[in-house]
This record gives sequence, structure tokens and C-alpha cells, in this order.
Amino acid sequence: MSLNLTNFVAELAAKTGLSKKAAKEVLGVVFQLIMDTVKNGGEVRIQGFGTFKANQRKAREGVNPQKPTEKIKIPAMKVVSFRAGSDFKKAVKGTK
Repeated sequence: MSLNLTNFVAELAAKTGLSKKAAKEVLGVVFQLIMDTVKNGGEVRIQGFGTFKANQRKAREGVNPQKPTEKIKIPAMKVVSFRAGSDFKKAVKGTK
């Protein structure tokens, strides 16, 4: 099973008794809080679920995929990382 935003909102609404509109608003606020916190250098830890944070990736040399013999410089940048929590890992393994 795969969920897109529309299906996710429908599932959330069904499981909480919220309207789809309210569920979408709540989800939007949660996503925005996570993005704003990570964007501003913080991290979001949700016990058992996981941690969202930004990491700094160093500049490095890479290969142009269209011309494999050509080297390119990849600049330093911030990237988002997610580290799954213990409950999430157990659920995926099927041990919970």
C-alpha cells in the first residue's frame, strides 16, 4: 500500500473522526512546523518515530552523468536527514 497526500488525509480523517478539511489543516501545520524547525537549524525528535534534522554536506568532485569523462564540482549544501526511531524500526522489521 502506498499513500499520497490525499489518501493520507482521508486515512487520518477516518481514524480520528476529523473532517478531511480539518485533517488536511492539521497535517499542513505539522509538516510546516517540521520544515521551519529544520530550516532554522533545529531538529525535530518524535519519540519512537524518528528525528528530522539538517546536515551540512561538504563540497566534492563528481562526474557529469551526461559526459562520464567530465568532472564537475558539487558545492557544499544543507541536506535533510531522517533517522528512524526504535518503534518505527521494529514495526518495519515486523517485530512489534
